Amino acid sequence: MDLSASRLQRAYHALLKAVSDVLEAKESADSHRTARTDAALEHFYSTFQLFQATCDQAQEFVDSVRQRIGSECIVDEATGPISQKLIKLSEEGANRSAIPPLSATRLEQMSKAVRLLVLELQPGSSTAIPQPSIDSRPADDMSH
Repeated sequence: MDLSASRLQRAYHALLKAVSDVLEAKESADSHRTARTDAALEHFYSTFQLFQATCDQAQEFVDSVRQRIGSECIVDEATGPISQKLIKLSEEGANRSAIPPLSATRLEQMSKAVRLLVLELQPGSSTAIPQPSIDSRPADDMSH
């Protein structure tokens, strides 16, 4: 994350420098179009494109982290936080598997809930997205 933030910061400072160069070129040419102003504008445009690409890369990083966190939340919701269960099992001295079984029904419900939240968080999405009805009954109770 630090690398992504550093790249974004360097690209931003380069963009500000390019803007400054354009303003200085225009000022020295009394706002007339000259070869220097054209060169400064071309440099600004290419710097702006690099800044946009850097922003896109940072956004991709944020999206991947958001997705990873969402996946971890789904698993935690379906199984309960693993760290708490590991502590409980170690306190009990259990010799069985430390990872509890995963409820497929619960995992599916949470997956749907997270998908809806992701849709809601996306830019330009409607806030009137229907909320999922998550049934807290175990899968055995649902068959009756």
